[in-house]
Amino acid sequence: MNAQAASSGPANNGQDAPPPKPVYRSVQEWVTGFFLPMFRRPLGGEYRWCREWWQHAEAITRLSALWRSWEALRLEPGTGMAVWLRDHLDHQLTVLLGRSGPFAQCSEDEHIEPRAARADQAPPGWWVIGDDQFLPPGAASEDPTLHDPGG
Repeated sequence: MNAQAASSGPANNGQDAPPPKPVYRSVQEWVTGFFLPMFRRPLGGEYRWCREWWQHAEAITRLSALWRSWEALRLEPGTGMAVWLRDHLDHQLTVLLGRSGPFAQCSEDEHIEPRAARADQAPPGWWVIGDDQFLPPGAASEDPTLHDPGG
């Protein structure tokens, strides 16, 4: 048997099977059709939710990661869902719904726009670039393992 036949397996006779279609077409469908009905928590106090969750960039990122990982791991036989719960949901749920998470200022009935942190730009020449590292001035002289190409 040649390598191509061995890798394609007997079930598909060398033809690539189309990838499985996702159950949900968007993160919004997944949130409203699966996440919210399945993972209910008493809101207020320890757990927060915002009915306008889509207004929170961090929430979109975390929920999209949960949705995409759920779509992939639902296809894994045996422990796929257990892996998703342990490695993905358990961590993200406490961050997402927690007191200091993206919905910290909101309630289920009221969206409050999160305040963005501000940052000033470093002065020109502040960052030394060398050996794939960004170093503040003087750092190379303080640590002999670092290389300062300008110094």
